[in-house]
Amino acid sequence: MDWSPIWISLKTASVAIVITFFLGLLTAWMVMRLKSSRMKIIWDGILTLPLVLPPTVMGFFLLYLLGVKRPIGQFFVDYFGIKIAFSWGATVIAAVVISFPLMYRSARGALEQVDENLVSAARTLGMGEGQIFLRVLCPNAVPGIVSGGVLAFARGLGEFGATAMIAGNIAGKTRTLPLAVYSEVAAGHMDEAGKYVLIIVVMAFFAVLLMNLAGNRTMRRDRSAKKTGKRPGMAAAARGKVLGGRVSGGMGEYNEGEQDD
Repeated sequence: MDWSPIWISLKTASVAIVITFFLGLLTAWMVMRLKSSRMKIIWDGILTLPLVLPPTVMGFFLLYLLGVKRPIGQFFVDYFGIKIAFSWGATVIAAVVISFPLMYRSARGALEQVDENLVSAARTLGMGEGQIFLRVLCPNAVPGIVSGGVLAFARGLGEFGATAMIAGNIAGKTRTLPLAVYSEVAAGHMDEAGKYVLIIVVMAFFAVLLMNLAGNRTMRRDRSAKKTGKRPGMAAAARGKVLGGRVSGGMGEYNEGEQDD
């Protein structure tokens, strides 16, 4: 059994999720802050396209842009001596493009569900938008953000179509686990293909397990808040700033009858 597809897939997915995580999170925040609902719809449609288009179509676009004979690809070859197409870097690019919409949509949904009272309280305390993002939105949207990251990692790990188009199926270089399954089946080696399939299933199962754990954490927190009859507000925001410089529902809460200072 050739172990290189496993290491190539893990290396590709690991590098891709670092890029996708921060890019998707920042993009979600920027789209969320747009004033025009029309612009939100347009940008959301553009950024979600890789999720609904066939991966081979996205691979075609990538190859059209980054191929050796194309402007961007030729620019990197002429000025940096870097050939993007049919290299390991191309597997990372394909994984980032295909998995990005999952991270973006999960992050945006999580950020938009943060209590508006916390954001308003932070603004009245003089926090800038950057501080609100880092100290209010992100801490209170952690479960959703983590779920998006895990889902994006699993999607990048299982990417096939776009990778085959832009990176090819080069053994020991760009052959990821899905491509290894395809190659072994095409060669009639069903037993070898079954081993790769088992590895992919195990990895996907643990990814879903982590995502469910993050979701259960959110549900437990919501149920606890409902049982205690408490909600975050202005007083909580003030306490959060004093205690740790962060406005969070978990830093302090007050009952419905409590009055702000």
